[in-house]
Amino acid sequence: MTFRITFLGTGGGRHTTMYQVRSTGGMLIEHDDGRIHMDPGPGAMTQMHRIHCDPGETDSVMISHCHPDHYSDAESVIEGMTRGGWVKRGHVYGSPTVIEGCDGLGPCISPYHLRIAAGKRVFRPGDVLDVDGLRVDIHRAVHSDPTNVGFTFHTEFGKVSYLSDTEYSDDIADQYEGTRVAILPVTTPSGNRIHYHMCTDDAILFAERIRPELILFTHLGVVILKRGAASEAAMVEDATGVRTVAARDRMTVDVGKDVILGEAPSYDDEWIPHWSP
Repeated sequence: MTFRITFLGTGGGRHTTMYQVRSTGGMLIEHDDGRIHMDPGPGAMTQMHRIHCDPGETDSVMISHCHPDHYSDAESVIEGMTRGGWVKRGHVYGSPTVIEGCDGLGPCISPYHLRIAAGKRVFRPGDVLDVDGLRVDIHRAVHSDPTNVGFTFHTEFGKVSYLSDTEYSDDIADQYEGTRVAILPVTTPSGNRIHYHMCTDDAILFAERIRPELILFTHLGVVILKRGAASEAAMVEDATGVRTVAARDRMTVDVGKDVILGEAPSYDDEWIPHWSP
């Protein structure tokens, strides 16, 4: 089996989230031993319904930090993972603000929802996790939630990394050395750098330093969407020679011998999973 990512949303930041210019539902990650829902923000459950993805098949929920565009649908995902709380299964992973609360942020998951899952884990930079048989390295980020982290997934076909929200620095980038596919939260376009986030200029610096096979833009803010996310991605590719694509809602990425981009089918019917009461 390949390692598959499905983008349930490619938007991020306050204004994209408020107006749902793009969905902000995070990502599904499917691998040989499980299914992870990463950063299920607003739109996650709606997108799962649209692609007929059963939340009851979720094995783990991972939340990078305590901002609503990364967590607001998490409790509903946990409800699905545990079949409405009737089956104690699945694990919840989160930064300290997500699980415990810290410095006035969080916790964003209720004690009840943590209790109905089979397990929970607080992660910090430097941790190496076994998530349903998949090795996941936890990396440092620089963000307004000081506990935010990035991730590297070790697959049979190479490293796949998701930086989550962070400012760029060479030290941040160096954590992802050897990454084959890099998912970058590029919130703003070239010439529009803001605190705690990356812009297109930062993506160029990352591409030149790490040189992955593929860069995927996500966490797109309103300004980069107005400017044209695809053209901003093309700017990175033209400058560095690294293949760069602005992800779209419901885009799929299959990482095997080759990296294949596709799109999950979308439906509009009133689909109900078979296990529902």
